[in-house]
Amino acid sequence: MSEPELEPPAAAEKKKAAALQRKKGTAMAASIRLGRRAVFIALRAIKPYKLTVQNRLIIQDKRQWTAGWTGSGFRHLFQSPSVCAGVAPLEVQMPALSPTMEEGNIVKWLKKEGDEVAAGDALCEIETDKAVVVMESNEDGILAKILVQEGSRGVRLGTLIALMVSEGEDWTRVEIPALEAVTLTTAPPTAADPAPPLTTTPSAPKQLRLSPAARHILDTHGLDPHLAKATGPRGLITKEDALKLLNQSGERLSAPPAAAVAPPAPFSVSPPIAPSTGRPTFPALSVPGKPGMPGTFTEIPASNVRRVIAQRLTQSKSTIPHAYASVDCDLGPIMKLRKQLATEDIKVSVNDFIIKAAAVSLREMPEVNVMWSGDGLQALDYIHISIAVATPRGLITPIIKDAANKGLQEIAATAKALAQKARDGKLLPEEYQGGSFSISNLGMFGISEFSAVINPPQACILAVGGTRAELRLAPQNPDGPVLCTQQLMTVTLSSDGRLVDDELASRFLEKFRTNLEQPQRVSVP
Repeated sequence: MSEPELEPPAAAEKKKAAALQRKKGTAMAASIRLGRRAVFIALRAIKPYKLTVQNRLIIQDKRQWTAGWTGSGFRHLFQSPSVCAGVAPLEVQMPALSPTMEEGNIVKWLKKEGDEVAAGDALCEIETDKAVVVMESNEDGILAKILVQEGSRGVRLGTLIALMVSEGEDWTRVEIPALEAVTLTTAPPTAADPAPPLTTTPSAPKQLRLSPAARHILDTHGLDPHLAKATGPRGLITKEDALKLLNQSGERLSAPPAAAVAPPAPFSVSPPIAPSTGRPTFPALSVPGKPGMPGTFTEIPASNVRRVIAQRLTQSKSTIPHAYASVDCDLGPIMKLRKQLATEDIKVSVNDFIIKAAAVSLREMPEVNVMWSGDGLQALDYIHISIAVATPRGLITPIIKDAANKGLQEIAATAKALAQKARDGKLLPEEYQGGSFSISNLGMFGISEFSAVINPPQACILAVGGTRAELRLAPQNPDGPVLCTQQLMTVTLSSDGRLVDDELASRFLEKFRTNLEQPQRVSVP
């Protein structure tokens, strides 16, 4: 018997390598099958937003496996928030741009979605209770989503108004917080959902918009505005619409009412039902024993500035004991000095002299430069003069800081710039907050004298009237008394009786008059 032939070492190594490769291939195939099965089990558990029949990822048989991994269904999987999370946002909230601000209005967005934003860039304009202020960004990034649009009113402090993302991130994939979903329209209820109770309002009544003339005609003739066909812009009922409705109902109105024979029962008549405009439709004829009906009016929404002015004036008159004192000042020396300065091309107004004289008087009498706090009197270390400026939005008081140490030219330039910024609504918070003494001048409007309301927490406000010419006896001279014409101006000091009593107010006015009638004394810082 012959012995079996021994395989060469090289052939044996090849067989071992082939067997090992087959084992690896078998293990890899098993791993692929297990992994593929796990993936499709996970896909069945995922609930994408909306998939069409062609790209649905719920695989039914083996033939669809390959198709399931290609096409829009695969792309939707990796675009779905369930698989790929969005970009974490940087929240932009409504800030407090003034100490008394509780809500604001978005006037205008200065950046669009997708714009790059650097720290310090202007994001939007916000109307506060004082003025329109530019809101600046505190971080670098990209404006991804504007949540509160332009024209939104009454936005409370801390409300999320926009979202930003960091630099380099995809702003289109920003995560919208769950709070945004509250403002979205809810989906209609399904058949399985219970019907809403009948007590809820199924649909809000259509808001009627009437012109003043149309409202007068409808109210006078007792016509229902819902019967008028609106032809004006944005559903406005015009005068012609009201007259057309009146002509259509002329026969009914001209016929004598059948109920006139019956005795009237004024106390059993129910009040008229108010339409969606908020105003009742009053009958054309008065009912015996019934009081007259009030007239119509137009509601005008108040701006934030108007509301705050109303609140602060009410607070001032109800919590501060106002005391008043007046004095006449001779403006003759100021008029002469203004003419001299005009020859040197230096233009200053009478109001600039008044600001300077008031500031110097406060420096000489620091006991008037005080404020009232909850704990009592507070002596101030600074003299900041608030000047009242009338704007279309309401009255605002920009501040001339450290007025006692400024010259007349600097005061004139500062006052002019602040007044223009106030009218444009561009004042910064630090430019109208922190005054210690206020001045309100209505002389340019022909007002001879008036009393102003104190601006809390300040202690005083000086009301300045117009100038007038009067004949008075000049000081004694060798030729005897002589009549001369004087340019007089009446100023009235409103003071807080808790801080500045009548005697102190009188001394302050005397000091003010002296400084004003001697302009050379106060014209130099």
